[in-house]
Amino acid sequence: MPTYFLRYLAPLCAVILSACTDDTAQKLNDFAHSKGVKQIASLGEQLLQEQQQTSRQKPQDQAATSREPDSQAGRANLVTRRGQVGHRDFNHAKQVLPDIFRGSLKDEFYCGCQYKDKTVDFASCGYTPRKNAARASRIEWEHIVPAWNLGHQRQCWQNGGRKQCSDKDPVYQVAEGDLNNLVPAVGEVNGDRSNFPYGAWTRNPTPIYGQCQTVVDFKLKRAQPRAEVRGRIARVYFYMHERYALNLSKQDRQLMCAWAKTYPIDDWERERNGRIKAVQGKGNPYVEKPESLASQCPKQG
Repeated sequence: MPTYFLRYLAPLCAVILSACTDDTAQKLNDFAHSKGVKQIASLGEQLLQEQQQTSRQKPQDQAATSREPDSQAGRANLVTRRGQVGHRDFNHAKQVLPDIFRGSLKDEFYCGCQYKDKTVDFASCGYTPRKNAARASRIEWEHIVPAWNLGHQRQCWQNGGRKQCSDKDPVYQVAEGDLNNLVPAVGEVNGDRSNFPYGAWTRNPTPIYGQCQTVVDFKLKRAQPRAEVRGRIARVYFYMHERYALNLSKQDRQLMCAWAKTYPIDDWERERNGRIKAVQGKGNPYVEKPESLASQCPKQG
């Protein structure tokens, strides 16, 4: 029974009384002022007050839930020197990344461009800047799982965004600098992708960066990477979401499972993983043990 009905039960009886005969009215009047009805009305008032108090508290509780997983999963001690083995924050990770992506691994991730130091060779991959030639000309270190995904629900992000997390949150520092999640990318593509999720919506994308096969859909806020890197992306996603206890939507999981199965581990991934393991201490188990994919993508039926 709704609490508001209980609250007004006694007054309702009084209204009914006005339309009754004297004899009936007397009986109803006795009932309306009986001890039982008064107890029911009192209970209704109490329940109504509790309901109102809960309603006032609910938005606060929801806000706390939305910003406070603050999981300690993935926490590790950080190292800072080049010769040390272990996790680094993002700034120190950038110092060792050129050593990992050297020689046969020195291909830009999204378009396959060659680069020297931090300067992109447009001719090597047929790249044409979409809008920002200055940013397109330089290599940046791209987070496959975006930094926003790593931190936006943490308390530090609520207090001051990514910078606050980078400065103050030890778990976020480890995740942001995890070498498994970092690749060299054309700066313009890195900026355009932003924190958009990956998707696959066309087999024949209309290029927006010259001959580069990675495209960004700004209207629907999604990015479709070239086919050569899709399996690599999937295995990084599984690693990051497991290590740092991140949420992975059903739709994203289905996509990543499809990519991981369609595009198997290649020599580039194996070599990169070995180099990361030598510098960070641990690589990606989904590269080292392909059979572990079953834990993320169980067979249907």
